[in-house]
Amino acid sequence: MPTRRQLLETAGAAAVYRLAATGPALRAASLNDHVNLGFIGSGIRGTQLIEDHKSIAGVNCLAVADLYDGCLRRAKEQINDSISVGKDYRAILDRKDIDAVVIAVPDHLHKKLVLDALSAGKHVYIEKPMTWSLEEGPQIIAAEKAAKRVLQVGSQGKTSALAAKAKEIIKSGELGKVHMVRMSNHRNNAQGSWKYAIPPDASPETIDWPRFLGHYKGKPFDARTFFQWRCWWEYSGGVATDLYVHLLTWLHEVMDVEAPHAVSSHGGIYKWNDGRTVPDYMNSLFEYDNFIADIYVNLETSFPSRPWTVHGSDGTMYEERNTLVVFHEPVDNDVQGYGTYQWPREMREQYYLSKGYLPNGRPKEPLPTPKEPTTYTVDRSFTHAEWFIKSIRDGSPSRESATEGHYAAGAAHVANAAYRQKRRLQWDHKNNKVRG
Repeated sequence: MPTRRQLLETAGAAAVYRLAATGPALRAASLNDHVNLGFIGSGIRGTQLIEDHKSIAGVNCLAVADLYDGCLRRAKEQINDSISVGKDYRAILDRKDIDAVVIAVPDHLHKKLVLDALSAGKHVYIEKPMTWSLEEGPQIIAAEKAAKRVLQVGSQGKTSALAAKAKEIIKSGELGKVHMVRMSNHRNNAQGSWKYAIPPDASPETIDWPRFLGHYKGKPFDARTFFQWRCWWEYSGGVATDLYVHLLTWLHEVMDVEAPHAVSSHGGIYKWNDGRTVPDYMNSLFEYDNFIADIYVNLETSFPSRPWTVHGSDGTMYEERNTLVVFHEPVDNDVQGYGTYQWPREMREQYYLSKGYLPNGRPKEPLPTPKEPTTYTVDRSFTHAEWFIKSIRDGSPSRESATEGHYAAGAAHVANAAYRQKRRLQWDHKNNKVRG
């Protein structure tokens, strides 16, 4: 497949469209627009979310809670030395001057922290996946509705300008009827496989181990479990809830669907046989009403892959370096040379003539030149964090609600169940029921 540069440099290259940005960087208009934030969890992802939010005008980062002393020191370095830090997140929820919390903790702690934050009257940004289990989704949805606060799930691709344009292209019919989407994620290093470095001072004295365990009471301290928790079912859903969920959230947005009705999965532990229980290879087929989505993760290859490809009857769309490319299907004149190769010559000549061709199978006039691929580029839109702050300020609906978060995480949970049970499972997502 030609690269974007090759497409643009080729004579008669594809038409290129630049899209206007959804909007400039979000600004605070007055003191009334200021939002005070607390952060619960300042590990790897939490640190990134602090950076995302502190750069927004009018956002004040006031407090951080984390279970490891090193993360609290890092948070002060990142924000300022005057912020409040501690290991008990309830101290943040008790503060009347904090409007919203950003939660980035291990998956098995999500539900309790979200419910506690909503109960305390806080707006909530919860890092994906929203839930650790399928059953938790409806509980969070109910709490969101009762609290009447903004809850936004953190699957960033959903709100990107590229996603908006991809959705527009699909709805326009440019791709024809879409019956297949293929999505993937390749990684091949210890960091990408969640074997994160363990700080040298990790110990029961620097880490609040009992709080980390949550409902898993009494397990002896293990620094590897604390820092590499994604490797075990007790604390995460592995590749599906970490990596599939990003893809599923994007898929549901651009294809304008809620959830799959059936899932089958295959995989295993092939490379990272290091005591983990979640697979390092996984391939799942998600069945929707009018299309299928083939999604896989491979933690043993760094071979470049496209995150997604949408296949339609009239064209295929994919992303390449912040650009959407649409490859157009050639026109099929239904004149078969190979399919009539065994016919007698006179019969073949009559066939070609009946198609308006010459007796030798060549067209009477030159055929139309195949349509060149079309590329679409986008400018900056609001970041996912900016959408969260905007919803808090103006009361607009969450750009990734609890319901949407449940359908994306739920699809991943069903994929995990299909993998572990080794069978195709059907999901009634409206009633949250799974059956074989």
